[in-house]
Amino acid sequence: MIADERRSLIWWDWVWDHTDDIWARTVEHVQLAATAIVIGIAISALLALASIRWRWTYRPITRVGSILYTIPSVALFVLLIPITGLGFVTAQIALVSYTILILVTSTVAGLDAVPAAVKEAADGMGYTWWRRLVRVELPLAIPTIIAGIRIASVTVIGLVTVASLIGNGGYGALILDGLRRDFPTPIVIGTVLSIALALVIDASLALLERALTPWTRARRGDGP
Repeated sequence: MIADERRSLIWWDWVWDHTDDIWARTVEHVQLAATAIVIGIAISALLALASIRWRWTYRPITRVGSILYTIPSVALFVLLIPITGLGFVTAQIALVSYTILILVTSTVAGLDAVPAAVKEAADGMGYTWWRRLVRVELPLAIPTIIAGIRIASVTVIGLVTVASLIGNGGYGALILDGLRRDFPTPIVIGTVLSIALALVIDASLALLERALTPWTRARRGDGP
């Protein structure tokens, strides 16, 4: 009877007995993803500002970002392990590298989309380049920037599962455990929870964008 239950898609007794482990994997997954996203945003913001200020830097920055983005995650882990070893640092370097291209291009695209007339009006009011960027351009670029953050966040949440191969996998550890034991329950739980987390984060960022850009709702006639 137990063998039959183990072969079923979900063995609920195992789930109830391992709620602490599932919660621990949830916390680990969120920590890994959140850390990578925050670091990625910080690095990408600096690179995007450099690209806006010195236009010649945009192409080399995006080329490097494209190279990093196209490297398969497993191959990148293999390349990093001899340098940074197994663990959190290796996972973060890999995860952050996949956010650079997405976040830099979305930030630059958002800032470039600000109408020239708006920039000229700010200049006419005596705004410095930095003040115009912070007070005028960034607020108008928020929808495009957050769209990039949403894509990067979902990408990172999915890639965290692969980090289980180097001992930092969050839900990936559940999936790997199920594969090793030919036991589908942890595989299903890890997969479903990873998808659910991605959907929750994506929806939360969409709500954040809505809260930060009330003028877009007014333009669409959605009301306050």
